Amino acid sequence: MNTFDRHLLREWLGILALVLVAMLGFFLFQICFDELRSMLDAGAHLGEVLRYLGVTLPSYGAIILPLGLLFSLLYTLTKLHRANELTAMRAAGVGILRITAPVWFVGALVCALVWWLNASVVPWSVERSRDIAAQLRNRREARTLPPDWVGATTDVAFDEPEAGRLWFFNRLSAANGHGYGVSVTELGERHRPADQILAAEAWRDPVRGGWVFRDGRLLSFDSDSGEAVKNAPFHEQFEPGFQEDPTFMLIMKKRPVDLSFFELRRVMRYYDVENPAKAVPFATRYYSFLADTLGPLIVIAIAIPFAVTGVRTNPVVGVSKSIGLFFLYWILTAVAGTLASKGWIEPASAAWLPNGGMIALAVWFLARMR
Repeated sequence: MNTFDRHLLREWLGILALVLVAMLGFFLFQICFDELRSMLDAGAHLGEVLRYLGVTLPSYGAIILPLGLLFSLLYTLTKLHRANELTAMRAAGVGILRITAPVWFVGALVCALVWWLNASVVPWSVERSRDIAAQLRNRREARTLPPDWVGATTDVAFDEPEAGRLWFFNRLSAANGHGYGVSVTELGERHRPADQILAAEAWRDPVRGGWVFRDGRLLSFDSDSGEAVKNAPFHEQFEPGFQEDPTFMLIMKKRPVDLSFFELRRVMRYYDVENPAKAVPFATRYYSFLADTLGPLIVIAIAIPFAVTGVRTNPVVGVSKSIGLFFLYWILTAVAGTLASKGWIEPASAAWLPNGGMIALAVWFLARMR
């Protein structure tokens, strides 16, 4: 590192730290605005609120870092350019890539950091913050709803193709893991119903390793005619061979954007067997986590040409252009998702398309620089 490298890093990293702190404050305010009232209504005390905020903030890390890089670089490089420091370096025969070499090095380190965040910290943050919010919501619902309605999701259907079982719950509670109004159909030859369990209540017993059904009927059907040949009532029925996870059944009801990296991968594996077409939005979201790893380097490649545009250019121009590029990125993401949902491109290609477009744009901007 030469003197200018140290000067550039000192100027930039100080601004980067301030921008990251400001953005953390902004997202903290947004979380409070969205969640604080409902948390207080649920009776959350100060410790629970602080714990929720501390758990939720890391999930924004992969978003904050590229944005912080962009705005801090635009400010720092524009400041150096307006002071003719970059012009003096280039007049001395130093190329722009060598001038900004420390920036590229830090960008590569941030890419590794984003990868680590997406692979470990963000999944933990998403799942844990969702659990805390569910606990508070259940506490609030317990004041006015019957116990079997607390934390319940209605009309839950689940198909286990490997075991040949179809599940349906009128209500499935995330609070206690119990299902109400349960129907489980086991399929036989030619995909026809062979046996069916109808029960008022059912839950998975982790100790015995199976499902317990209470107050219901066990039906058996003729494989040829489809008529019921057995109709036996029971008070309690234990099925040791049923290993389906009620937590996973509830995950299937959520949007891809609400799932963590590991949950997305689990849903993808399920749909690859059951219905590959339904896996597309989850696979696109999953691969976007991987594609976002290159975000910091893309941001750097775009920020450098915008900042070095002329000493008389207002810095606000560069910021406005960067906001326009983020809008373009959003459009590319929407277009790629639509193409993937129609089966015209693969989910992995849809995830990389917006980043590939921004990489091509960044290369074009850099190539235009003299």
